[in-house]
Parts: sequence; C-alpha cells; structure tokens
Amino acid sequence: MDFKLEATDIAGQARAGTITLDHGTIETPIFMPVGTVGTVKGVHQKELRDEINPDIILGNTYHLYLRPGTNILEKAGGLHKFMNWDRNILTDSGGYQVYSLSANRKIKEEGVKFKSHIDGSYHTFTPENVMEVQRSIGADIIMAFDECTPYPCDYNYAKRSMHMTHRWLERCLTHLDKVPFKYDYSQTFFPIVQGSTYKDLRKQSAEYIAGVGAEGNAIGGLSVGEPAEEMYAMTEVVTAILPKDKPRYLMGVGTPINLLENIALGIDMFDCVMPTRNGRNGMLFTAHGTINIKNKKWEADFSAIDEMAITWVDTEYSKAYLRHLFTVNEMLGRQIATIHNLGFYLWLVREARKHILAGDYTPWKNMMVKQMDKRL
Repeated sequence: MDFKLEATDIAGQARAGTITLDHGTIETPIFMPVGTVGTVKGVHQKELRDEINPDIILGNTYHLYLRPGTNILEKAGGLHKFMNWDRNILTDSGGYQVYSLSANRKIKEEGVKFKSHIDGSYHTFTPENVMEVQRSIGADIIMAFDECTPYPCDYNYAKRSMHMTHRWLERCLTHLDKVPFKYDYSQTFFPIVQGSTYKDLRKQSAEYIAGVGAEGNAIGGLSVGEPAEEMYAMTEVVTAILPKDKPRYLMGVGTPINLLENIALGIDMFDCVMPTRNGRNGMLFTAHGTINIKNKKWEADFSAIDEMAITWVDTEYSKAYLRHLFTVNEMLGRQIATIHNLGFYLWLVREARKHILAGDYTPWKNMMVKQMDKRL
C-alpha cells in the first residue's frame, strides 16, 4: 500500500490524500459502502460502479465465513471474483458482529466462542483463524481481531478489553507472517484502537497502535450509542497520536454530519450501514436535510427526488412516486432510496476533498452541517 498526503486544511486537521492498492487508487476522504455478505444490499455491481462509483467497498468476515464460507470463496478465486468487483475491498474482522451477539457468545483470552445467528451452530474466532479467513476472502485491506466494547462501559472492563485487544493484535501479526497471500495481489493490515470513551485509555491504545508501525490504522468502539460529542472527543485524542503519514479509518461512522465533523478531526476513511439501512426504511439524506419519504406530505409532491441529480434515480422519479412504492411495500422503492443515499454520501466526501484541496474546508463544513441538520 502507498499513501500520499496531498493537503491539510488551513484551519483544522482535515486531510486529502490517495491510497494506492492493487485494485486501484482511493482518493481520501472516502466513504466505503457496506457490502456485508458480498453485496451492497439492493444495488447491482453495475450501478455501484457506474452511479455511486466508490473506490472501495466493505465486506464482513463474520457473515462471509458463515455463508458462503471460505471453501466457496477460495474456489471462486476470492471475493472480488465471486461478486465481480474489480475495485478495492476492505473486510472488518468480525469483532463488531461478535460484540452485537452479546447473548450468544463467550469471550476468553483464547478467542470468542459464538452461536451462529443462522442455525445456532457453535464456532470459535481467534486472532489466528480470523487472519486465515481474511486471507481466504482476499480483501485488499484486512483488520485485526479486536473486542468492541459496549456503551456505556465500565472503566475496568474497558481497560481489560483494550489490553486483550492489544494482545490479540500481537497474535494477529505473528500469525499473518505464517500465512501467505492466497491470490495474485497483496493485502494490507490495519490494527484497531480501542478504549471506549475514556480519554486515558484511548491515548494509551493509540500510542500502542502507533508503535506497531502498520501501514494504516483504525479506530473502533465508537458509534455504538455514545453521544456525538463523546465520539468527536475520542477521535480528537486518537488522531493527535496516530501517525500523520498513515491513513486513519473510523469504523462504523456515521451520519453525514458525523462524517464532516470527523473529517475535520483528521479521519480519512469511513463505513456505515446508515445510508443503505435508513434508505430501506424510507429516510433520504440530502444536502438540505433528511426526508422521511413515507410522510403524507410527499403524497402529491411530483418534484424530483433530489434536484442535485447526483445519481440517475434522483431526477428519474418523483417524491410522490417513491412514497407510493414504500406505501405498497414495493422492493423498487428500497432500491431507489439506497442508490440515492449512497450516491449522496460519496458526493459529500468528494466535495469535502475538493474543499480541503481548495483550502476552505472549515467554512464549507460549518455551512453544510447547519444546512443538513434539518428534517424536510
């Protein structure tokens, strides 16, 4: 992996850069659409490539391990070939999914024993076998196996968990050296900073992670229910410590406003299910605020979904028609909303990049945050 920092905002920490991997160049800041099980829900790869146009998408180790399984993925030649996606992919390690299965898992030093949400069968994830699974999936960027703590979280639990995440990281690194690449391209490994919402723990974890000297670094354990102000405070502590010449990935974040505020704190990469999940539930994100398309007020509104026309669906259909599709529970409605939201998220981070390069990110960000913080 090669990372070049091209510009930093004059009035803050926002950065524009490029990450070059074997499946192409990523212009940062970037939002990664979430393709949990080898698909960004409701979107054809052609639409993803041509309309939404992300440089990188995300897959999920936990889900891909359960279905279709590493055997099928290896026979296909890896996830890129299996899903016919020729750009970059990042896989998260399954730590967050294990966290979300709190009633069906046991965490020990060795690893995590969990019950499949599909058929109740038992499985174990360890730092070692998660590295092997991610080799088999074949993503361009792979993540360390960590424990994602809940919010709120007891200080002593957060501290114990953080130290275990660090020990697991060492095991990941040791094992990766023994497991060669499975396909004809390389994989880049990112460790993850933890520490819940405790400043001293975040600082300690960031220093530890920075000391590993990985090619990029991630921040986990945020956007799990804490107030946005706490998220920003923890991000600020961590970005002050993580090396400036390496990309920084804030996992699982967030709303359009969260993206802009965290870009201002020096974050380069994001992923979140919000544009797809909220889209499927009828929430549209726009530059002027959010729309609940199910509301009766849109019943006879024949104006375009979004006059900005970021993706083709925005002017192809009216708000009234889209509301009708949701009213009759038609699958097409969810697909249209998903394409719109993902297109908007990618537009937003690319606009952010333009303003960082132009040197006026902070005033633009402040204007956009105020503008988007409305219900239409």
